[in-house]
Amino acid sequence: MDLKEIQNLIKFVANSGVAEVKLEMDDVKITIRTTLEGNVTETTYVQQLPQATLPQAVVPQQAPVVVNVNSEAPAPAEDSKFIIIKSPIIGTFYRKPSPDKPVFTEVGSTIAKGDVLCVIEAMKLFNEIESEISGKIVKILVDDMSPVEFDQPLFLVDPS
Repeated sequence: MDLKEIQNLIKFVANSGVAEVKLEMDDVKITIRTTLEGNVTETTYVQQLPQATLPQAVVPQQAPVVVNVNSEAPAPAEDSKFIIIKSPIIGTFYRKPSPDKPVFTEVGSTIAKGDVLCVIEAMKLFNEIESEISGKIVKILVDDMSPVEFDQPLFLVDPS
């Protein structure tokens, strides 16, 4: 099932007046929930691997991807003097090199170019994310052990 078919299904469900629709195929599960007014509020799309390709070891179940159709992300201020450090890869964000070690950086910490700010785990590899600028950490935008996307803001830095 491709993206266009999913979008058409969402529009159909929104116009039908149905509160919730669940569709399960061989390797795809889709759940669409609507409000009473017919606006789509939540769509869950899960694509699972066929059972034959799963290894014998216990594999954690994939979390569903939730898309809120009616929400809009707030736009950052254009005149902000802060620099945003973004994730260069998709993975899991960690503030510490290991659970028993201290965090790499805190809000208020001064950082220099080349300092390690965090670790992002991708495909069982731990990638150290180094600062490309010097400055002071104003805000940490991601919780520890959270999944991050490519180009997602991680830190807010004051370069002055």
